[in-house]
Amino acid sequence: MAATSMDCSIGSQLFTTCFGSKSSKVRAFSVRCSSVPFSADGAAAVGLVERPWKVADARLVLEDGSIWRAKSFGASGTQVGEVVFNTSLTGYQEILTDPSYAGQFVLMTNPHIGNTGVNFDDEESRQCFLAVNVVEFFIGLITFYPAPSDLMLPLVDVAPRTYDISFLICFVCRLSTMIFASVSNWRCTETLGDYLAERNIMGIYDVDTRAITRRLRQDGSLIGVLSTEETKTDKELLEMSRTWDIVGVDLISGVSCKVPYVWVDKTESEWEFNSKGRGEAFHVIAYDFGIKHNILRRLASYGCKITVVPSTWPASEILKMKPDGVIFSNGPGDPSAVPYAVETVKEIIGKVPVFGICMGHQLLGQALGGTTFKMKFGHHGGNHPVRNLQSGRVEISAQNHNYAVDPASLPKGVQVTHVNLNDGSCAGLAFPERKLMSLQYHPEASPGPHDSDIGNDTLLAFAEFIQLMIQEKEKA
Repeated sequence: MAATSMDCSIGSQLFTTCFGSKSSKVRAFSVRCSSVPFSADGAAAVGLVERPWKVADARLVLEDGSIWRAKSFGASGTQVGEVVFNTSLTGYQEILTDPSYAGQFVLMTNPHIGNTGVNFDDEESRQCFLAVNVVEFFIGLITFYPAPSDLMLPLVDVAPRTYDISFLICFVCRLSTMIFASVSNWRCTETLGDYLAERNIMGIYDVDTRAITRRLRQDGSLIGVLSTEETKTDKELLEMSRTWDIVGVDLISGVSCKVPYVWVDKTESEWEFNSKGRGEAFHVIAYDFGIKHNILRRLASYGCKITVVPSTWPASEILKMKPDGVIFSNGPGDPSAVPYAVETVKEIIGKVPVFGICMGHQLLGQALGGTTFKMKFGHHGGNHPVRNLQSGRVEISAQNHNYAVDPASLPKGVQVTHVNLNDGSCAGLAFPERKLMSLQYHPEASPGPHDSDIGNDTLLAFAEFIQLMIQEKEKA
């Protein structure tokens, strides 16, 4: 049967009517409709053109059985990952390039995603992770990082790095309909849409992310499957979501560097917000569990000479280098899935000052004999209040983790130094006898806030780590 299109026209005519002693004017409308047959390929045979809007061609299927239809851009295909939400108002490019999101779909709750475009300087790694972006209500975005053959250029000013990108990150955000065509920022070098397309990253839009976020807050993080393949049924995609799991998977090995290298870049002067003198230089070894560039920049800005090593680098080799301190970096996934990293931490703590950040904090907790647990939906965003129990100061922090250290499981002597004020979870540790400190959040906080890296009389984060190394040198 041939399809038809209705062609309608509307006409009107003004009449005057009388009701008792009053008169009024009434406008009557008439509608004429005619049908136009479509050709076999769906195009109008006469006088009609193709629709100027895109139709839904992608599905996000969650393990709870819900199906979210959306419009796609960028790459095509099918991907699976854990769906989490992020409440940051800015910094979508930093989130997109943060290795800690390996294996996840990141749902952004702020509507202004992509409005400032992207630039080379704001990337937190030179890796292109698989990321999914879902945008709010009218526009949603999902992005995927490409395979190893599609990786970006090697990190500038450091030794070449090779990556085994065999994992997924999903970036879910809220956008405006003009986001891909128009951006507004003097630092922008290209639009977010072009950036994703060049890197074979998949995107979707026209998704109600507020509804998805409410579902995640109620039920917890969910496994999801994103697909543009019409040949796959909803049932098949649902089965994929229910048979895939992120718990117990080693995601660190996929994001860590493969060979050691020296980091030299500091925070650029226009972004330097702590101008205090740096004093004596210290040699710091940074374990790369998925380390963010700004952690390295902040250490360099505090006068540190930094050597970055792979996640599997033996502790014995580290100690031979006689470092002044060791950083255990952020990273993705379950700390219980990387026992080799826990053993490395055990061999190093107590011998040199150490500082753990996010994944590093969790590994320190396990190495000290404590346990970690998976949170309901984790902490992801730039607005988490944390109380420093040592100073009483409250810091607004940037966080990104799905696991936490159970303080009740820690041995005597370990101090809980910071507490998340939203849920009371452990956000920092110290063990003076073993020369260690840790934070569950990001003190470098690129793109912000910077509460944890700015202090007048109070030592915060990196400055406190510097003080640990100074005290150790004075003892010697």
